[in-house]
Amino acid sequence: MRDIDHYIVGGSTAPVARYGDVFDPNSGTVQARVPLGTAADLDRAVAAAQAAQPGWAATNPQRRARVMFRFKELVEANMDALAHLLSSEHGKVIADAKGDIQRGLEVIEFCCGIPHVLKGEYTQGAGPGIDVYSMRQPLGIGAGITPFNFPGMIPMWMFGVAIACGNAFILKPSERDPSVPVRLAELMREAGAPEGILQVVHGDKAMVDAILDHPAISAVSFVGSSDIAHYVYRRGVEAGKRVQAMGGAKNHGIVMPDADLDQVVADLSGAAFGSAGERCMALPVVVPVGDKTADALRAKLIPAIEALRVGVSTDAEAHYGPVVNAAHKQRVENWIQTGVDEGAELVVDGRGFTLQGHENGFFVGPTLFDRVTTDMSAYQEEIFGPVLQIVRAPDFETAVRLPSEHQYGNGVAIFTRNGHAAREFAARVNVGMVGINVPIPVPVAYHTFGGWKRSAFGDTNQHGMEGVKFWTKVKTVTQRWPDGSALPSGSEDGGPSRIQDAFVIPTMG
Repeated sequence: MRDIDHYIVGGSTAPVARYGDVFDPNSGTVQARVPLGTAADLDRAVAAAQAAQPGWAATNPQRRARVMFRFKELVEANMDALAHLLSSEHGKVIADAKGDIQRGLEVIEFCCGIPHVLKGEYTQGAGPGIDVYSMRQPLGIGAGITPFNFPGMIPMWMFGVAIACGNAFILKPSERDPSVPVRLAELMREAGAPEGILQVVHGDKAMVDAILDHPAISAVSFVGSSDIAHYVYRRGVEAGKRVQAMGGAKNHGIVMPDADLDQVVADLSGAAFGSAGERCMALPVVVPVGDKTADALRAKLIPAIEALRVGVSTDAEAHYGPVVNAAHKQRVENWIQTGVDEGAELVVDGRGFTLQGHENGFFVGPTLFDRVTTDMSAYQEEIFGPVLQIVRAPDFETAVRLPSEHQYGNGVAIFTRNGHAAREFAARVNVGMVGINVPIPVPVAYHTFGGWKRSAFGDTNQHGMEGVKFWTKVKTVTQRWPDGSALPSGSEDGGPSRIQDAFVIPTMG
């Protein structure tokens, strides 16, 4: 069994009092342990960041962009190794692991254009002889607290933009699968980022609180469950920090009567069950409009779900692998039982799934519920597993209302051939990201990611220009260069007559 260390300048020096176990989800065995760090570990990382950040901020943006270009090359060169490492700790199949890393790299590609996006604004002649310009400057030290489900993508969403903008960054990844974040930090250093610009500290709630309370950390980005996101947002803001905290989701897929049901079923197979449903942009609720649509969709879903192959994460034929650990497997199966107890019709039961030769692995079979109603807690809460729920809607208005009134507002999709219905739905639905015949509407890297309601706390979204705004502060300069023409002849400094050349606020003149 190996030990996974912090990635801090100078290495770890303090003795480790507590460790967390890192499992192999395929076998259920412990494969590594990770230190659960303390405030003293964070202090060392902050000190190194403070030493490195001013010089990095003073580095011109095109040189910072070159580091991003080189980092991208290194990640691509190490893609196979990174994907296998990620898969071995998370459990997602290799293809999904590569997709995890690739979606993070797309934000790095956006960061390669940082010289352009950091350009300020300029107004010549805002007043008599007065010019006004603005500049975006880094905050100083940023921090990211990331979840287990995307150990490659979400860290890159955060540290890529923060570092490109001139900040130092301290990452606290999930203690469940921490190896890929450490490897990414090593590759960033190899790409040319100065020592101390990207560091990784491990830990649990004690480390999270230390980050939120540390006076030298100016901004925190978080992704996780909504209750914890709310906690992070509130505590961080109370400490005077800028905070973006992305929470949970219960994304709906509306199926109109005119939709291509074969295409819908193919889309749902990936969106609901891919990566074992452990995605905040998964599609766990499907809303067919009308009983005829619902019955036809259900009839097509059952054989498609039964054809799904659940396997070990290295199985190239598997559609998805195990969930991350035993506790999460139990949580998902408990929610399935809750659905049964609340009166939903269990059509396909994924509990008790085992894989020959991997009987202790954390596998959950694909599960389908029908006739789920909005008063059920299994509908109201996020399950975060391979569970699809059918909520029948009698009409279009109900289909708009269901996701709009849900406590979460991360993503939603509508499947239809009717352009008017799609346009109306997109305009009216109370959700942050909308897909039209796109089951997982994660925006491309040069747009921005963020939900509404309890899916996001804070006013600024992740990556794209919203990310640049989050990781920078705007400074506006009003300048004037009087030429002295109003001064008396022969006077060296003008004396009292200088009032003729005094500044007058433009709106007063």
